[in-house]
This record gives sequence, structure tokens and C-alpha cells, in this order.
Amino acid sequence: MSEENITRLQLNNKEYILIGTAHVSKNSAEQVKAVIEAEKPDSVCIELDDARYQSITEGNKWKNTDIFEIIKNKKATLLLMNLAISSFQKRMAKQFGINPGQEMIQGVESAKEIGAELVLADRDIQITFSRIWGNIGLKGKAMLLMQVIGGIFSNDSISEEDLEKMKQQDTINAMLLEFTEYFPKLKTPLIDERDQYLSQKIKDAPGEKVVAILGAAHVPGITKEIQHDHDLKRLSRRPAKSKAPKIIGWTIPIAILAIIAYTFYMNPSAGLQQTISWIAWNGSLSAIGALLALAHPLAILTAFVAAPITSLNPLLAAGWFAGFVQAYVKKPNVGDFEQLADDVHTVKGFWDNKVTRILLVVVLANLGSSLGTVIGGLDVVRVFIHNLMG
Repeated sequence: MSEENITRLQLNNKEYILIGTAHVSKNSAEQVKAVIEAEKPDSVCIELDDARYQSITEGNKWKNTDIFEIIKNKKATLLLMNLAISSFQKRMAKQFGINPGQEMIQGVESAKEIGAELVLADRDIQITFSRIWGNIGLKGKAMLLMQVIGGIFSNDSISEEDLEKMKQQDTINAMLLEFTEYFPKLKTPLIDERDQYLSQKIKDAPGEKVVAILGAAHVPGITKEIQHDHDLKRLSRRPAKSKAPKIIGWTIPIAILAIIAYTFYMNPSAGLQQTISWIAWNGSLSAIGALLALAHPLAILTAFVAAPITSLNPLLAAGWFAGFVQAYVKKPNVGDFEQLADDVHTVKGFWDNKVTRILLVVVLANLGSSLGTVIGGLDVVRVFIHNLMG
């Protein structure tokens, strides 16, 4: 059996066998099977949390999704990001005729076959996302979104040979150094903290021999971090929400309403001009966002009507109302959810599938409304200053 991509560690009378994999490589899945059968470990750790484990093992999970609940719980953007991030991986997997995460599935099956304990060793993906989002700042968020959107539009293909090269530790380290250069704050929650979390879960796995199936990027870090103890509660803590966005969120609409009210008092015609400008910019740009998502005309109209009102209330968003209308008029069926995995491979698929189109309506209508708030707000201030000076 080839020892390539395998790291063996001895610690506190326990043996740890780390298998570094590429998540869409046939050879990785085959190697996982061979190692577990040969080593017969007491425990098998896989780089999944409970939610991702269920999504991989339950093929019909999407059938039970309630799109209205997703919008109501403000998870449309998160779900769209998740789908976009996975699209490149799924495209590569389709290219090689395998399922993404096949090496993890193989780990689950092989663990069952030999009676080993299965350990879901990764941190909850929602916590990782919240710690990423809370640590990268406004510029980092913009760059991350651009990278994700770029991933949807990319048609790059990759050879099996390139995939195997990705599993070499020196290549991975080089990639991480480059990654850190562009997103210095992103590496901590995405790689470093998860290395610590994974290493502690692996170390705590029962038995004297443990096999861990990991993305190759984590192997160098885990090899180092497993030598130390880590506090899983600290690593699982969601970042404290800053009060600043809430304060700003209420200050801006209150200021705009106060400016318009004062202008109306001083000069009713100027106040009317401000009101029309606010409605026109907010409504039009939110409607354009919905239109770009190819929303139903009623959803576009809803975005136009809702945006000037919701922009004055941080607890509401025009995209939610437009999304609800889109979901009601063009309600997704079981087939749309079943097709999600295939449709996210392409830009056309993102817009054609009723599920992702609803998510796009929510996100793009909200973006349009946000832009309208900025432009409309500045115009309200411009008219106010002009009226004062006039």
C-alpha cells in the first residue's frame, strides 16, 4: 500500500494515521478504503460536521426544504453563498464522474464495515462562516463575494494529475501562503482554528489507533496542533455581534426622515422633491436588482414598492418581500430541489432553477435597495443643503 499522502503520528500511546485527500479525487476515495481495511482502526474521523454529514448521506434532504422558511430566517444569502462555493467543486467532480466528498462517504462505509467508531471531527460550518464573516472587514467581505461570484462564472477544468499534485504538502503550503497574502484574516477561522478543532477531536477519538480523513490543506497544521490541547468551547463560540451596524442602521433612516420632515416644514416643494427622489432611487434600483434575477413581474413590482419603506426600517428588507412573492408565484417543486446539485454547475442553471432564482431575487433586490439608499440618501441631503443655502 502506497504511503503517499499518509502521515503517521505516535502520541500518548496512540497511533494516528492522517490521510490527506483532494475532495474530488477518485484516488483519494480508493486510498481511504485501502488504508481502513489494512489498518482496522478503532475510530475513523472524517472532516465533516453534522449538517454536512447529513447532506452527503441523505440524498433526498432538499425535498423537505421550505423556501419560505429560508427567506423568513434570513438565510437566503448564506444558502446562495453555500451553493456558489460548492459549484466549482461539483463541476470538477462531474468532470471526473464522481461525487464530491466521495472519500468521506467511503470513510463512513469502511468504518461501518470494520465496526470502527465514526467521529464527525469538523466544526459546525455555520460557526465557521460566522467567524469568517466577523473577522474579515468590509474590504474582505467584498473580495470574498467577488471570489465566490467568480467561481460560478469560471469554466476552468483541472486534470486528475493536477488534483494529485494538490495533495502534496509543499504545494498546499505554497497555496496557503498565497491565500494568506490576499485574505490574511480569513486564514485564521477557515484554516488555523479548524486545524485546532480537528486535531482535538482526532486526539479525543476513542481507541488506540485512529484514522483521520482530511483535506490535504489541514494535514500540516493538524500535525503541529495535535501536540497541544485546545479548548473546543472557545473555538465553537460565535463572535460577539457589534452594536455599530444596529446603531448605524437606525441612525441613517431617522436622519433621513428628520431631514425630509424639516425640509417639508421649510419648503414643501423641496420636501416633495426629496420624497420623490427617495422613492425613485430606492424603488427603481431594487426593482432592477429583481429584474436582473429574472424575477416575476409581480416580484419586481413588490421590490419597487417595498424598497423605499424597508430602507427606513433596518429590521426589514425589500428582497424578502420580493422573494416571498417570487416563491408564491413560482413555487419550486421537488424536481427543482433535486436538480439543485446539477444546476449550480452553470450560470444558466443558477438563473433557471426556481430555488436559486428565488435566492437571487432576494439578494439582488436587497443589493439594489442598499445602493438606492445610498444614492437616494445623498440626494435628500443635497436638496436639503441646496434649500438651506437658497
